[in-house]
Amino acid sequence: MRSGTLAIRRMLTFAAMIDVLLKKGKEKAVTQRHPWVFSGAIERLKGKPANGDIVRLTDSGGKFMAYGFYNDQSRVALRLLEWDESIIVNEDWFRAAVKASVISRSSLLVEGITNTCRLVFSESDYLPGLIVDKYADHLAVQVLTSGMEKMMPVIIDELQTLLKPESIFDKSDASSRSHEGMETTNVSLTLNPPPEFVEVLENGLRYHINIAEGQKSGFYCDQRENRKIVAMHAKGKKVLDCFSYTGGFTLNCLQNAAGSVTSVDSSALAVDTLMQNVTLNNFDPAKVTALTSDVNKQLRKFREEGETFDIVVLDPPKYAPSRSALDKAARAYKDLNRLGMLLLNKGGLLATFSCSGAMNMETFKQVLAWAALDAGKQVQFIHQFCQPEDHPVRSSFPEGEYLKGLLCRVF
Repeated sequence: MRSGTLAIRRMLTFAAMIDVLLKKGKEKAVTQRHPWVFSGAIERLKGKPANGDIVRLTDSGGKFMAYGFYNDQSRVALRLLEWDESIIVNEDWFRAAVKASVISRSSLLVEGITNTCRLVFSESDYLPGLIVDKYADHLAVQVLTSGMEKMMPVIIDELQTLLKPESIFDKSDASSRSHEGMETTNVSLTLNPPPEFVEVLENGLRYHINIAEGQKSGFYCDQRENRKIVAMHAKGKKVLDCFSYTGGFTLNCLQNAAGSVTSVDSSALAVDTLMQNVTLNNFDPAKVTALTSDVNKQLRKFREEGETFDIVVLDPPKYAPSRSALDKAARAYKDLNRLGMLLLNKGGLLATFSCSGAMNMETFKQVLAWAALDAGKQVQFIHQFCQPEDHPVRSSFPEGEYLKGLLCRVF
């Protein structure tokens, strides 16, 4: 491990001498410390950096602006790291950034209550392309940029030094890696791989997490606070949890004495794990109906059967991966929420979410207004959901704000 990191440091020191010149008039975003420079903003290169090398970005006159990762295969050709020319971006720089990010989460990890959270959130933690999630004594990492891929020996060594985890698993299976010319990977980075199920605590609830085979890095800790808020309304209520995955909203509602919960997900593994989690927390399994089904088809079936609920939770996957997909996604969100509204008893609550960064809150509210109109319902927005503090939004990088939601009273 050490020999690899030293080799990387020598290579990066050499690569940092290569200048990338910005086109005249393209300086504003860089001076405002936005971390992305698109390929169309680059005038020329003084040298031939390899993809993933750290380069020196200058204005059209040659004046220093920032250091960043370079990749000529990506639409985002530069991912900026440091704006102070006097600071050397080397192994120590990355170690310090990882350490600062890990320390900033310490208040979230409470003995006997919560031992899982996101430790590193990519650009928002000044480490573009790196995601690290903590699951009890195990770590899952995702690497989405070629520059961070080269730095992985340093990153892994620092994580081991700071946290001494039982295992570190590389869950870099996102299709977006192809934009940086990288293949996907799904492999243990330590001698001991994680067990099939890792037991974690969140909000005092126990979960079995399948790191290797689960969705994303194994769990959705970005809904930690929102699950508690929804559950506050669940006492004695009949709840429908759609896209339930392994039961985050289901378990929180049961913890707050929900009368019953129907959980729907298309993944059989997720549904099986959800029921394991119900038993793991000593909840009455008779209160839970877990269905492996396409959510939209199941909602229509419930409608045909005359089924109604007091609370409906809609937490779908990303419908709008880019701005170009927003119109199509808006129609999908509208139809999904229309179906959800039609299943609610009068005065019932709809907790609805979007994890599409391209969908802002105002557009999401408009989509819900259209859904209400089509459903013949009146809707009050009574709470706005957002991502928790281990998923921070950097002031110079608003794109980091992706999770949004609304708690709606429907009449």
